[in-house]
Amino acid sequence: MSVRERTSVTIKVGPSMFAAAVCVAGAMFTAPAAADQTYDRCIEASNGSNEAWSTCGGEYLNRVDGKIDAAWKRVFPNLTEEGQKLLYEEQRNWTTFKDSACLYLGNGDYGRGGQVLHRTTCQGKIIEQRIEYLDELVNFVTIGGE
Repeated sequence: MSVRERTSVTIKVGPSMFAAAVCVAGAMFTAPAAADQTYDRCIEASNGSNEAWSTCGGEYLNRVDGKIDAAWKRVFPNLTEEGQKLLYEEQRNWTTFKDSACLYLGNGDYGRGGQVLHRTTCQGKIIEQRIEYLDELVNFVTIGGE
């Protein structure tokens, strides 16, 4: 086999692993000022300290947590008992993923900016993507799954 020949490798991943990988890939490249307008205003109005930025990030994550709770409440009651059981299990798995995502940004390799800016917006974007997904489920269930 010559150096120029290529070998093809196929890796099979389940839909949830693929979705998780897409979420992380998208969130990895999120700029810190891309969370939401309230977050942007908070960062701009802050004194630039890590404490102030951390406060802005905490408030942002609280806002998206409230939004995901609302999205969950919109979709969950519209499902059958079996659908609720399956979505609940999926949500538990997603929560485990979300809680472990973006940790590399907070370990110090990316400095304090990684810890107080990038990790927060990375996790926030993952939550926002899940909100979009749940909202799509609401629309799908509302029209009878057609």
